[in-house]
Amino acid sequence: MTKGLSHLDQKGHAVMVDVSSKNVTSRRALASGKVILNDNTFKMLADRKIPKGDVLAAARIAGILAAKRVGDLIPLCHPLPLEHVSIDFILSQELPGVEIRATASIKAKTGVEMEALTAVSVAALTIYDMCKAVEKGIKITDIKLLEKSGGKSGTWKRRE
Repeated sequence: MTKGLSHLDQKGHAVMVDVSSKNVTSRRALASGKVILNDNTFKMLADRKIPKGDVLAAARIAGILAAKRVGDLIPLCHPLPLEHVSIDFILSQELPGVEIRATASIKAKTGVEMEALTAVSVAALTIYDMCKAVEKGIKITDIKLLEKSGGKSGTWKRRE
């Protein structure tokens, strides 16, 4: 294995990390992101007046489905039988827009950071898709891991 890059073998070829010798532990990840809207679009979203329907319900389902498919979407990620995924939306007049928070959890040999990040990303893209007829200048920003727990590296929390 190339030192420091666990997704490469000794010849520099991409490989899926071998987790067979790792212990099963409870793992959890929390990720977030923002969708920035103009004032008019934000008001329409908050008032449930977007013509395509219930934007946040569609975004929640899309994010959960995406988290369940990470192993199919990201080439070297392990397919995981997730035990829990939740997505919360915080409407903010200050942005104006939506902050998205996704939590993924499992008892497994590898973490769920990518699942939480993918859930946020696809939920944000779904909000964009459902609002784009009203506004083309929507901005998706600040997608990041906030915290993770479990596994050999233990707990990590973003400091901001």
